[in-house]
Amino acid sequence: MRFREWSRSPCGPAPPTARGTPNAPVPTRRRFPGQGSRAGPGGRLSGVSPTDRSSPTDGAPTGPQGGPTGPLTSAQIAAHVGVSVATVSKVVNGREDVAPRTRALVEDVIRRYGHQRQKRAARPAAVLELVFRQIRDSYHIEIIKGVQQVAREHRLALVLSELQGRQTPGLGWVEDVLYRRPTGIIEVYSVLTDTQSGQLRARGIPFVLVDPNGEPAHASPSVGASNWSGGLSATRHLIELGHRRIAVITGPEDALASRARVDGFRTAMETAGVPVDPALVRVGDYRAEEGLTHARALLRLPEPPTAVFTCNDALALGVYRAAAEAGLRIPDDLSVVGFDDLRPARWTVPPLTTVHQPLAAMAATAATMVVELAHGEPLAQTRVELATELVVRDSTAPPRSERRGT
Repeated sequence: MRFREWSRSPCGPAPPTARGTPNAPVPTRRRFPGQGSRAGPGGRLSGVSPTDRSSPTDGAPTGPQGGPTGPLTSAQIAAHVGVSVATVSKVVNGREDVAPRTRALVEDVIRRYGHQRQKRAARPAAVLELVFRQIRDSYHIEIIKGVQQVAREHRLALVLSELQGRQTPGLGWVEDVLYRRPTGIIEVYSVLTDTQSGQLRARGIPFVLVDPNGEPAHASPSVGASNWSGGLSATRHLIELGHRRIAVITGPEDALASRARVDGFRTAMETAGVPVDPALVRVGDYRAEEGLTHARALLRLPEPPTAVFTCNDALALGVYRAAAEAGLRIPDDLSVVGFDDLRPARWTVPPLTTVHQPLAAMAATAATMVVELAHGEPLAQTRVELATELVVRDSTAPPRSERRGT
């Protein structure tokens, strides 16, 4: 298994010594179908004058009206904007060391005309590419395990990419993917733009989203868990124990999974006739630090909650820390329910009651769908939801008032 950040993929042409050699380690660059040759002797780009910046289409195929019929190379974009090819490469790959005005000019040309890198190979590589928004905890390890299982069964390598926290891949991401030409892509907790989805489909590279962070474009295939049911069962469990002051610490508001879990929470409260106090609803970002910050604030309220439902296990760990700081015991003074059922949930003191979502199975399902699409097989359904299940451990109990019979 290899790890690669998408912004660091090789993109240069093959050295002269590699040309014409069948077993050369670096393949020769090829033209995209339907595009004329842009390379002259020695690999230099033809049709581009470094001093003529009046049109971004210099050297590019043009239609009857003089407009471009295909995307532009980095050299053509650089010549038009008046910057170096290296600067264009930095913008395409999401680098931060570019002046804002320069970045805006380059991005404007790319949006208007497109940017195209030469393909490395005509045949797909025997590789599955697993793309994360960021990699930081055991949630991501479970996803990797699931994809690795399917990759091994089909004798495919696995490459990991990280978007460095970005919700949507940058401008150069698709070009890098087209260069690598993997068998397929699994995107985790991020979302593709309509343009990116269309580019992948046009090149025959299948993709499936896992827990998409936003509405998938044009019915893109996706896999998730029954998040609404999970939020419902977690909250019902607390209500059945006798809790009425129940707080919820959510994930990001733009995350579909988090919104569904909170909707399940609200449904359970409304069905039981328990009002939802807005002061007890806190928006986090799935990190333990956020759980700690929000739990501290909740426990300082004049009427603090007797129970907290967190939309993932990491947030619950932060609640544990805040309770300890306040001198409260779990579950005697405060009940806590998480979501995910990651391995650390079994080893907390006390062990965490949480909603199990089958992360490895979700990832394996997504990888299987990608392989089926790569083989030209139609999917039985484009949206798959796997069942969640409440796992009751030792972090929940009736509130003190119930135990006293009041």
